[in-house]
Amino acid sequence: MAARAQPPSPTTRRWAPSAVAPEYRPVGAVYRPRRPTATPLYPVVQHHLETFLAVAVEADPNGWGVPAWVEEDFRRYLGCGILARGFARVRCGDCGQERLLAFSCKGRGVCPSCNARRMAEVAAHLTDHVLPHLPVRQWVLSLPKRLRPFLHGSPEVASAVLGIFVRALRATLRRASSTVPVGSEIAAISFPQRFGNSLNPHYHFHVLAVDGVFGESPPAEANAATDGRDEVQFHEAARLGPEHSEALARLVQHRVLRAFRRRGFLADDAAAGMLAWQGTGGFSVDASVRIEGDDRAGLERLVRYCARGPLALERLYAPGGIASLTSPDARLVYRLPAPDPSGRTELWLTPIELLERLARLVPPPRIHRHRYHGLLAPHARLRSVVVALGRPMLEEPELARLAAGTGGTTTKPASTCEPEASGTNRSARISWARLLARIYEVLPLLCPACRGEMRVISFITDTPTVETILHHLALPYRPPPLTPARAPPQAELDFDQTSAFDPSDPEPLSDPDFDQSPPGDWDA
Repeated sequence: MAARAQPPSPTTRRWAPSAVAPEYRPVGAVYRPRRPTATPLYPVVQHHLETFLAVAVEADPNGWGVPAWVEEDFRRYLGCGILARGFARVRCGDCGQERLLAFSCKGRGVCPSCNARRMAEVAAHLTDHVLPHLPVRQWVLSLPKRLRPFLHGSPEVASAVLGIFVRALRATLRRASSTVPVGSEIAAISFPQRFGNSLNPHYHFHVLAVDGVFGESPPAEANAATDGRDEVQFHEAARLGPEHSEALARLVQHRVLRAFRRRGFLADDAAAGMLAWQGTGGFSVDASVRIEGDDRAGLERLVRYCARGPLALERLYAPGGIASLTSPDARLVYRLPAPDPSGRTELWLTPIELLERLARLVPPPRIHRHRYHGLLAPHARLRSVVVALGRPMLEEPELARLAAGTGGTTTKPASTCEPEASGTNRSARISWARLLARIYEVLPLLCPACRGEMRVISFITDTPTVETILHHLALPYRPPPLTPARAPPQAELDFDQTSAFDPSDPEPLSDPDFDQSPPGDWDA
């Protein structure tokens, strides 16, 4: 940030970052690059991907196999964290120590590391720069199994269902608020999820909504406002109970079934039969989780849960060891966070079964992983005012003290709360190094020898150069080889079926005679 021409006034006030403690706490651990080849997932993809793709092509009547984006996601994962695919060179300016950092694949469904990084980045951004310091409630919508394939197969259908749920949620929060002004709006963020805890396709929605509605202040009060925050008034939903969740589920049930019937997805008698099901007919709404406005750490954990990926790598292990995963008869165990409806606590899967489950959970390209609604929408007029509600304020000298405690490296937290005069839109993307420091309390650019600061000096992507450097450092200079597709099991058995006569062998026994005549009176 450019230096100021004059020192700031002691009375100048800025919006403070919402999670100062996690961002500025001291970090002293030494960063150790991850080893993807030592995890159970990598050898499964390495040795069984080609076989899985070939089996999928044979099973598809049209011969297409898996979608192109799914295959691309698997192949990109094979190069994630592999130095032979390219790397960045970092060097310490004090002692000259160097290290190599591999590139990531930025996958959207398969890679657990990239999913975890995206989850943490989204949670940090929403907690620090988007969600106001007001109570937030999580609303979870689940649909009947009969309707979920329509959501998996069509993003337009999923968006329509989400729109129905958000509008019904707005009506519910208006009824639950003490005073509801005309034209009041909600502030919410939705996370459509395509998976369940047991790696099964389960399309459902997580919506984080500020627990209340917002209404504009009267013109006289708005003109008298000094900082812009009085332009809106927050009306907390203080009367929410289980009856509101059940009523919301019934409302969503009627509207979704009516929309499916109009689009021709359900016949009239089928929709009427689903309305007659017991309870809410498979439509479930849960609103039991509520985070207070000052609990920013709890809110960040909740956002991470909503933005998580389908596969938790710490739950996957190979009972026979990673070396046994090259065999098609290998078995993997995936521990479930909670027993499934059948009472199982773990899944026993073959490598092909694991790849098949993951392939069904990879989201299509150009599909948003989270969306903004109400006054948090990108073009909402009062978005910056709502984001700033309840946010603590620090004096300029205090911000300078925080920056001095971290070596002078800090970002301007007012980019989303206080519009700049120039109108420029600064990116709130968190750098890779700061993100790892926030999650794991370790700085990847901290020199392990002198604890100095390391800087990226080059990016090496040329294959001959990469091989030369890695060969000089006695590191694997070629990517792990991809195992070709295996033949079907009956073709793998190499039996000699040619006829031959050996006099030393005894005479073979004659086949028993079976009566192959019609059964007669069996049909009677």
